[in-house]
Amino acid sequence: MLPQEIIRKKRDNNTLTKDEIDFFIKGVTDGSIVDAQIAALTMAILLNGLNLDEKTALTMTMRDSGDVLDWNEFDAPVVDKHSSGGVGDKVSLMLAPMLAACGVYVPMISGRGLGHTGGTLDKFDSIPNYQTVPSNDLFKKTVETVGCAIIGQTGNLAPADKKIYALRDVCGTVESVDLITASILSKKLAAGLDCLVMDLKCGNGAFMDNIDKARVLAKSIVNVANAAGCKTKAVLTDMNQVLGKNVGNALEVQEAVDFLKGEKVDTRLYAITMELCAELLVLSKVCVDLDEATNKLKKALDKGYALEKFAQMVAALGGPKDFIEAPQKYLPQAKIIRPIYPLQEGFVSAMDTREVGLSIIEMKGGRITPDQKLDYATGYTEFCQIGQKVDKNVPLAIAHIQTEEQFAQAEKYLRNLVSINDKRTALTSEIIEKIS
Repeated sequence: MLPQEIIRKKRDNNTLTKDEIDFFIKGVTDGSIVDAQIAALTMAILLNGLNLDEKTALTMTMRDSGDVLDWNEFDAPVVDKHSSGGVGDKVSLMLAPMLAACGVYVPMISGRGLGHTGGTLDKFDSIPNYQTVPSNDLFKKTVETVGCAIIGQTGNLAPADKKIYALRDVCGTVESVDLITASILSKKLAAGLDCLVMDLKCGNGAFMDNIDKARVLAKSIVNVANAAGCKTKAVLTDMNQVLGKNVGNALEVQEAVDFLKGEKVDTRLYAITMELCAELLVLSKVCVDLDEATNKLKKALDKGYALEKFAQMVAALGGPKDFIEAPQKYLPQAKIIRPIYPLQEGFVSAMDTREVGLSIIEMKGGRITPDQKLDYATGYTEFCQIGQKVDKNVPLAIAHIQTEEQFAQAEKYLRNLVSINDKRTALTSEIIEKIS
């Protein structure tokens, strides 16, 4: 086979065979196919698309380009959740221990911040000595003994995807639904999952702000994952406002601990987390329906089982053994903690959620360059929600920041990013729809 003929075939909108896709991805992995050829094929895919068989073949061969984890010795289902990213999205921090407390295994391989969205690994990096990139042996041991582990991608997990993604980023093919599908699922399937739920965020704080495009991506991921043998469902969730009350790495860890303790629980964050967890318990057949799953999850929270799993995971991966007893003792604290009040009294009617995420980057809580050292302490707590009344006594948020100059900038940002109205805005559901 010749790579240029495979490129030509897809350029002319013809269907690629599994053998042709396998040949091309093998060449990507061993370096025998050059960057220009990879870029050319990704552009042909962007313009002409792939059918279900092609997408499934591409996903599976990218999965098999490196290590594929094997959990066959486990006596319960292996499940995971993937989020398309949002602002204040700390769902994974509660979801993994909640599910582990309900009797399934959760080997969660997460990422760092991307653009305006926060990264799960950056949140865990704010916990002293927590190993976000442990050895495979420690990762497996933690999953086996605790039931869950949240870590970063290992060097040899779907390496073909890593190379293809880097080129897509610089040659204008990031938006391809087919390539996004293969990229997400090749990594998730390499984790050896039985079941997956996709949390696809939609709104002005998500990468997808168009509901129709979100549906297309959700259906693509669900169809390919199921064709590959991993039972999968997608839940479209609202990202037109900050999720939860805290935004920023260490501050979101604190909110997750509070959530697991049953303290200061935000209703939207609770609804989305419970929905995703319940769907996984039903998909994995641990529960017969969502009502049974919800009751099981409530018990795991109320009895403290989920909190205990979180504590065990942190300790197993190198963090403090008494972390949940005194998280403030270990999490970094900002020098200035001060409320930001609105210029007028009224009800929050909307917010530019994406810009809220970008303001965290201005606080050095997110990256401008890949090797940037983050300030894990910065961010916001008590962030206002749509429909909430704010005035001279109720702030838009409390800023956690290091300098007076940064505070002045954050204050100016927030007052411009949050819209205030005289009348209360009708609330929309945090769960938009489900796709299975």
